[in-house]
Amino acid sequence: MTPNRNRPIVLLSFGHACVDVYQGTVAALVPYFVAERAYTYAAASGVVLAASLLSSLVQPLFGALTDRWALPWLLPLSTLTAGAGVALGGVTDSYAFTLAAVAAGGVGVAAYHPEAARAARAAAGGSHTAMGWFSLGGNVGFALAPPLVWAVVGAGGLGASPLLVVPAVVGALLCGAAVRSAAGAVPPAGGRTAVAQGTDDWPSFLRLTGAVVCRSVVFVGLSTFVSLYVRERVGGGSAAGTVALFVLYLGGAVGTVAGGRLADRHGRLKVVRLSYVLSVLAVAGVVLVPGPAVYLFVALTSAGLYVPFSLHITLGQDYLPRRVGTASGVTLGLAVSVGGLAAPVLGALADATSLRAALLPLVALPAVGRLLLCGLREPVTSPPSPAVGAPAASDADVR
Repeated sequence: MTPNRNRPIVLLSFGHACVDVYQGTVAALVPYFVAERAYTYAAASGVVLAASLLSSLVQPLFGALTDRWALPWLLPLSTLTAGAGVALGGVTDSYAFTLAAVAAGGVGVAAYHPEAARAARAAAGGSHTAMGWFSLGGNVGFALAPPLVWAVVGAGGLGASPLLVVPAVVGALLCGAAVRSAAGAVPPAGGRTAVAQGTDDWPSFLRLTGAVVCRSVVFVGLSTFVSLYVRERVGGGSAAGTVALFVLYLGGAVGTVAGGRLADRHGRLKVVRLSYVLSVLAVAGVVLVPGPAVYLFVALTSAGLYVPFSLHITLGQDYLPRRVGTASGVTLGLAVSVGGLAAPVLGALADATSLRAALLPLVALPAVGRLLLCGLREPVTSPPSPAVGAPAASDADVR
């Protein structure tokens, strides 16, 4: 890739961080909702559900739109919406208002990802490593969420949550710069997007989606409760829980880049399958191994869950080459956020039994995902035809 092609990926990666910090903040706010508002585990996990449910439903719709038209203006607008929703979630004691605010933030997240993934794929020129860098931005955003919430809400209480909008303002500016930088690589606003040659492989895509759903439930379940669980296991108050959640998210930053590099060498499906096996062992360690070793197993879980993250996106896009936006909307939206649907179930189980008992089912889910991946083959890809209104890429552009 040339320096001019690198610039959009870098800007999109930073913008991605500013959006996904708001996916991480919802889970990071759970201990504060429990402490300040005396929410039960089920009620607190309901906030996670509110952020996930509407996002899960509408993100594939945004994906379908980006299959037909380039909508770069969605990037800054959705970033601001995501930030405003989460920032308003702590300003009132009303449970209904909190749910509505974080749900609006979830819509912002949903609107961002399909268009951003499509633009990043075009700018990446087919490089798994470049897409790994784009996904890295989102994972860094996740990782920064716990210390951000600890610094803002831990110091000023939930009433200080409006300060959480700051990353959204920065992200909107970065997204605007990314759109301008990518003007030569992607269709102009309102222009038709590129249409790839090839045949959509729906059976393989649906099996991949099932595996990603399993990954999603594990990730969201741990994101929601690992902070509280580690505080129970090792003590240390809110700082211990914040560190555990930070480790869960930060390991993803390393894992995503490693996943892209490993896939370039060994193939995507091999790397993804091994990652699911690692996840089984690592989640079991989180739930069952006593003492401070839990932090090591949280880090291994993070690697197992995040190494295949960007590979899920590109595999989905290649299984549905004629519906790249739809594939992105599902792998980044419906399949990823659907884990939020399981969060209240885990919360209710924790209220009835214990957090440890509620987390035990998460050990089996990566194994189910690994079984779904059996028999899948690497998709055959074809270069997209030029989009209406977009210049054709030269050989130099995609090196």
